[in-house]
Amino acid sequence: MSSTLLEVTRASFEEVERLERLVVKEFQAEPASTKEGLYRDHRVRLMIEQIMSTTSNLIGIYEDKDGSRKDEIAALGGQMGTGTGTNVFSAFYDRLKEIREYHRRHPAARAVDAGEEYEQMFKEDPQLDFSGEEAHGRYLDLHYFYHKFVNSKFGESKSEEEKLDYSVYLDDFSHPEKIPRKLKTTSEYRQYISDLLEYLMYFFERTEPLKDLDRIFAKVSTEFEEQWKDGKVEGWEKEEQEKDVLFQGSIIDLDYYSTVEELMEVGAEKLKEALAALGLKVGGTLKQRAERLFLTKDTPLDKLDRKHFANPRHKVEQNGDLSAPKQDNLSEIALMEAKLKKLCELLDETIVRTKENLVKKQALTYDEIEKEREEEDEQVDAESDDDEEQIYNPLKLPMGWDGKPIPYWLYKLHGLAQEFKCEICGNHSYWGRRAFERHFKEWRHQHGMRCLGIPNTKNFNEITSIEDAKRLWDRIQEKQGLNKWRPDLEEEYEDQEGNIYNKKTFTDLQRQGLI
Repeated sequence: MSSTLLEVTRASFEEVERLERLVVKEFQAEPASTKEGLYRDHRVRLMIEQIMSTTSNLIGIYEDKDGSRKDEIAALGGQMGTGTGTNVFSAFYDRLKEIREYHRRHPAARAVDAGEEYEQMFKEDPQLDFSGEEAHGRYLDLHYFYHKFVNSKFGESKSEEEKLDYSVYLDDFSHPEKIPRKLKTTSEYRQYISDLLEYLMYFFERTEPLKDLDRIFAKVSTEFEEQWKDGKVEGWEKEEQEKDVLFQGSIIDLDYYSTVEELMEVGAEKLKEALAALGLKVGGTLKQRAERLFLTKDTPLDKLDRKHFANPRHKVEQNGDLSAPKQDNLSEIALMEAKLKKLCELLDETIVRTKENLVKKQALTYDEIEKEREEEDEQVDAESDDDEEQIYNPLKLPMGWDGKPIPYWLYKLHGLAQEFKCEICGNHSYWGRRAFERHFKEWRHQHGMRCLGIPNTKNFNEITSIEDAKRLWDRIQEKQGLNKWRPDLEEEYEDQEGNIYNKKTFTDLQRQGLI
């Protein structure tokens, strides 16, 4: 029952806070799949738009251009235009009468939990218009623009063998600067670049609903205006610079030729290309072409007679005022290209996925493609069902056999909070006494002992330091060396005279022939 401006204000603030809590709730839950994440972003976008609409209404109420809010506040204080407080009680009872009258006319009215109502409103998945090729925003569908490009003047190939492939088009469509400037001035190219930009904008709004495309384009436009004034827009450089780039291979260096006859040896075709590059007439005999080109050796182009130039050049020079609308038209096309490049940067991952998907589809049959698409949809649905119940595990307890955290008392009983590190195992951590004692017989510890050249016996249990293990192994070897029976020193031999020798002494005397 929001019949007053103050009540509308209070309800609007409550609505904004409720929507903010819903946005936080949406971002707290991790999406189960890319599709679910896309739906979540669109739901959040709707909430943000609702917040912006509500706050706009609040600004209008606080501006109070008609003075209704001020009058209402005065009425609450009993100031009904008299400026005194004598009407406080009458204003109160008038308001009470309105409330009773409202409930008398609506006896079945009840309080509704606005939070639940809002959750149900934004819980439904938005309807997103994706084609089958786009696969819920994973790939781009540029087949229409590809056919439009290859069938146009600015995209046609010289022969059927050189016809542009769709995979190559996916690499080149984001680089319009590769197209010659003279082919970009047609209405056909303008329509192509406009339609392509419109599609990419629509695709970006569907796949990235939380990004402000208007703000991105505003920055692009600002940078473009500065570059356009300086003539530094890629693919739209100043005319003189462009001629240097396009025709640098066609211009003949006249310093190597001293006469017209020597220049005629170049050939008619080369002379024609050089004349066209300079904007001169290309007709006439071989000698006339050579003479016309030889004039430019000592005379600048600005001082040449106008009869030597081609007609289109002079129409532009004589009608300089008519070039202004054309320049505006070119700047619009160049700005659309700049926006196209920026969108391609933002959609770079999608373009790469589209290329990979195209290569993959070329090796599959139609039935295999359909089967794979069905399996992807089933997998997404299965992931969604598995992740519906989120596991609450703030203490980061280990998972049990049922996929749920073990009880905390069991966690404390087994001492799983204790960490044991073993240097022999590469400083690997073992949680709990039981796991620590068990690891001495496992492969990791046995491999570490083998690398040290020490046998993994019971004597080395509870030894985790490499230095302690080496020190203990040296002591064991020393102890075994004192108690070991050494036959060379302890085995006794007797000669014919009854003398007793050990094995080593007896063998030496026998070799010398003394025994």
